[in-house]
Amino acid sequence: MAKQAASTQSRAKGEFAPVGPRLKDGGEAAPPARLGQFYQENVVQALKKRFDYKSVMQVPKLKKISLNMGVGQATQDKKLLEASINELELISGQRPIVTRAKASISNFKLRQGMPIGCRVTLRRARMYEFLDRFINIATPRIRDFRGFSDKSFDGRGSYTVGIKEQIIFPEIDVDKVNRISGLNISFVTDAPTDEEAHALLKEFGFPFRKND
Repeated sequence: MAKQAASTQSRAKGEFAPVGPRLKDGGEAAPPARLGQFYQENVVQALKKRFDYKSVMQVPKLKKISLNMGVGQATQDKKLLEASINELELISGQRPIVTRAKASISNFKLRQGMPIGCRVTLRRARMYEFLDRFINIATPRIRDFRGFSDKSFDGRGSYTVGIKEQIIFPEIDVDKVNRISGLNISFVTDAPTDEEAHALLKEFGFPFRKND
């Protein structure tokens, strides 16, 4: 009963249970990601009908979601980078890796190889779980939010948005945040055109701006 009550309380706070593959030792497996099932049961048929695909294999798929947080001041204060890594881990549910400068820039006192941020790449169930939280919990918390522009596709079926404040994610405790940080989120699909990638994300309920 205690476990059930704790689970109910977590859902009430907008938290999601971690997702992952079935356990090999016979333990209880985590539930499948809701949007993964939604893709198979609804999105595939909707896109197949709209674009007249002859085979299910032609239907575009979401391949991965990449989150990147730049911390330019990390060259002067390593604690800022540590804080960003911990926050990105809370947001994504996966430990990020440190990104380093590819070249030296003397004007910024930047040397090649210095840590300047962190990033994480989500795939499969964890990817769908993050997309679900991003669409239904995080974006409604953006101040004066009217939807994302549909002009940020890269011409190869991928879409990137910039988030100005990491505190829109409920996993972040605002009282423990010392610095407001932004991050870029890239939704990478295998769609051959931006039109098909846009349709794929829209079928998931991605909040694009109307009449943009």
